[in-house]
Amino acid sequence: MCGITGLFDTRQTRTPERERLHRMNESQHHRGPDEGELHIQPGLGLGHRRLSIIDIATGQQPIFNDDRSVALVFNGEIYNYLELMQELRAAGYSFRTKSDSETIVRAWEHWGEDCVKHLRGMFAFAIHDARRQTLFMARDRMGVKPFHYALLPDGWLLFGSELKSLLAHGGLSRELDPHAVEEYFALGYAAEPRTVFKGAKKLEPGHCVLWKRGEAPPQSRPYWDVRFTLDNTISQRDAEVELRQRLDEAVKLRLQSERTLGAFLSGGVDSSAVVASMAGMMSEPVNTCSIAFDDPKFNESQFAQIVADRYKTNHRVEMVKSDDFDLIDTLARLYDEPYADSSAIPTYRVCQLARQHVTVALSGDGGDETFGGYRRYRMHLMEERMRAALPYGLRKTVFGTLGRVYPKLDWAPRFLRGKTTFEGLARSSVQAYFHSVSILRGPMRAQLFSDQFKRELAGYNAFEVFERHGAAAGTDDPLALIQYLDYKTYLVGDINTKVDRASMAHSLEVREPLMDHPLIEWLATLPSSLKIQGQEGKYLFKKAMEPLLPDDILYRPKMGFAVPLARWFRGPLKQRVRDAILGERLASTGWFNRAYLEHLVDAHQSGKSDYSAPLWTLMMFEAFLRQVVDAPESIGLPVPQAAPQFA
Repeated sequence: MCGITGLFDTRQTRTPERERLHRMNESQHHRGPDEGELHIQPGLGLGHRRLSIIDIATGQQPIFNDDRSVALVFNGEIYNYLELMQELRAAGYSFRTKSDSETIVRAWEHWGEDCVKHLRGMFAFAIHDARRQTLFMARDRMGVKPFHYALLPDGWLLFGSELKSLLAHGGLSRELDPHAVEEYFALGYAAEPRTVFKGAKKLEPGHCVLWKRGEAPPQSRPYWDVRFTLDNTISQRDAEVELRQRLDEAVKLRLQSERTLGAFLSGGVDSSAVVASMAGMMSEPVNTCSIAFDDPKFNESQFAQIVADRYKTNHRVEMVKSDDFDLIDTLARLYDEPYADSSAIPTYRVCQLARQHVTVALSGDGGDETFGGYRRYRMHLMEERMRAALPYGLRKTVFGTLGRVYPKLDWAPRFLRGKTTFEGLARSSVQAYFHSVSILRGPMRAQLFSDQFKRELAGYNAFEVFERHGAAAGTDDPLALIQYLDYKTYLVGDINTKVDRASMAHSLEVREPLMDHPLIEWLATLPSSLKIQGQEGKYLFKKAMEPLLPDDILYRPKMGFAVPLARWFRGPLKQRVRDAILGERLASTGWFNRAYLEHLVDAHQSGKSDYSAPLWTLMMFEAFLRQVVDAPESIGLPVPQAAPQFA
């Protein structure tokens, strides 16, 4: 695992400044503390920070072909690299190292741009080919590894694993993109390909782009997409067997490591299944770790212990204080963009704990999206049945009116909270799902933003992200459609971003077998009825795991990985919330309606409403402004490590 960065002259062959490249590279020291290398030639500069996992002795980067006309920097792991080595040796290529990175170089020489279609793993890389005067950049299919880039007005192309490496160059403007800000307050992140800065982009998952010196800037293009055919006629029993086999294969591929390896174990279905699979194929006990919370409402460590005891793992648990909120500024620095998922706090802590014992950890991330585990999926399907019963025009009129007039009753029993349901029934499927996952929904954003900001938006709405992906989904199956939307938005922008930055802050590599793309492709052939049956999410997955995990793990209510925001904002963080949200820094943007900010704070702290998610979103935006936008001199320094808050 590594951090990559670089400079490519798209117009001429100017030689990059070593000091700039060094600053960009060192800004990502935390991603690769073992080694750091630079390569500079006319028109090109490449930087690499290495966390040594495979081929520790000879796997240094940048790595070159025999005549040094091809140079690569690469972040990630190629799990089928041994198989590819055999295939490429048979085609006449020789290898100087045992590294997966050299496999990419040879694959480029053999297949060119199609090399990326042969790779199985998590990756982001850039290949410079001096003979072709090109730079080829690619990102893995599920967006596990990040890739940022920016074309400067003077023709230099900057790229790097994290935005901070681009900012460290010194030439990238910190002008914010209002469209990205709109997306952030709707979704909690700026959606690919946008970043919060106008001049920078993210390479989308499953995309690549070929830059040729002297030609116009190219568009990125997809090399892979998931297609929900739902046409597999396999029986449920056979599907259960095949699912276990495919899970074992995905896990086995991810056990290749020359460093100590383990797994996160939360006690949920996904991480427990990964640990069960690991235990079945490892000769030594699996190293597992989990964190416990001193607030019982958020603590599921007893379930992790059940799995640890069953598989006799080397299990380590640390108690995290429920008032562990000192990470706000650290997280703002770490993510480089405003990022509003508060579970970044426990994720940071579990990575901090894991790195004390292992260098590589397997996780259960992606299981909810892949197998159909979210409660919101079941709610959406229930609403879809109601939407299907009435014409859209009638639904829009009747339920739209009810949604507008019905009061928002956060304090009431769930069966009385009809406003969201009415609003959802008045919308199309994609509109309804966007509405259900938004942190600040459309009416709230309309009140939050000032007239000045609305003019800057010029009518843009974050729903356009979902509209674009919905049009490309290729399915009208209600579950498949929203799974596809989550693959393109939430899984990439929220989950994978959270885990990558939190793990890399501690120089920990995390591998996600439930995002193995052949597994994803196979599951997309299965009918949705095997994923959700009635009120049971992850139906097939749970049935498949029954021989390996107890019902107390498989069929207990889902808890999630949460922190007590509502209590914090009425208690220990009460004044900090007021200072941040009603203070000068947010006001100085001119983008927010002061009266509505006051309403959010007062209504929450009085107990009248639970606005904890919008308040956290605002707090993290204010912290981003202070820690990143206002402090460019700090960009380029190593990310500070927050002290452990284990009790």
